[in-house]
Amino acid sequence: MLKIVSLFLIFMVVLAMFGRLRLPGIGRKDGSKGHLPKPRLCPDCGRYNLRGGACRHCSNHKG
Repeated sequence: MLKIVSLFLIFMVVLAMFGRLRLPGIGRKDGSKGHLPKPRLCPDCGRYNLRGGACRHCSNHKG
């Protein structure tokens, strides 16, 4: 039982080391450190526009 637990812990440590080596550089060519982009806001009403494109709140109230 002690052998299984120690092998599991060693395996987890090895996985963590590989994760730290690979994750910071994946898909980041601009040098940012994993920050999320700022959310898009509608220029007319100022609400968050998560889908992009036309604002559904502004288009409902026009007309």
